[in-house]
Amino acid sequence: MVPKEIEFFFDFSSPYGYLAAELINNLGNLHGREVIWKPYLMGALFKKYNLTPLVNDPLKGDYAMRDIQRTADYHSIPFQFPDPCPVSSVKACRVYYSIVDQSPDLARSFALRVMRNYFQSNIDLSKATNVFEAAKDEGLDVKTLASSIEHDCIKERLRHEVDAAINRGVFGSPIFIIDNEMFWGTDRLEQLNKWVETGPW
Repeated sequence: MVPKEIEFFFDFSSPYGYLAAELINNLGNLHGREVIWKPYLMGALFKKYNLTPLVNDPLKGDYAMRDIQRTADYHSIPFQFPDPCPVSSVKACRVYYSIVDQSPDLARSFALRVMRNYFQSNIDLSKATNVFEAAKDEGLDVKTLASSIEHDCIKERLRHEVDAAINRGVFGSPIFIIDNEMFWGTDRLEQLNKWVETGPW
């Protein structure tokens, strides 16, 4: 039997999503499980349900910012809070979905570079020039990408991925799904690891 994959849903501009991106592949490799990266737009959720990003929440925001930095330090992940945060990740998502079918590994490498640039060096991932620079650093043809992300098929692909995520009940970043079981948050990686190791409890 082929081991079941782990689905990893995240928003490029989510701090917790970034921390999970630095950790999840190690968990997958440890257990021989493929991790399917599925970036989506949390902004669509905020708009649909009139929600506020966690770091902007007047009650929880200060704690969230402290917890994010503490979690990064705990895992020895380089991190500095970017300004502004969050930002639109439409361009990054479109680039990702324009290459993932041909090369999932390259798409993941691109995604991680974009997030590292943003969360380590404050390079605004909402700006197309910065997204394309990350793509160039991964050896991708920027001219081709700049054209492809404006194609209706790529725009529709992203809409489909966002709608599919929301319809499955995805509501945050990061979220992991395995065996139709959902785990929310970087702090659930320990439980996810146990689930993959032993099965349901």
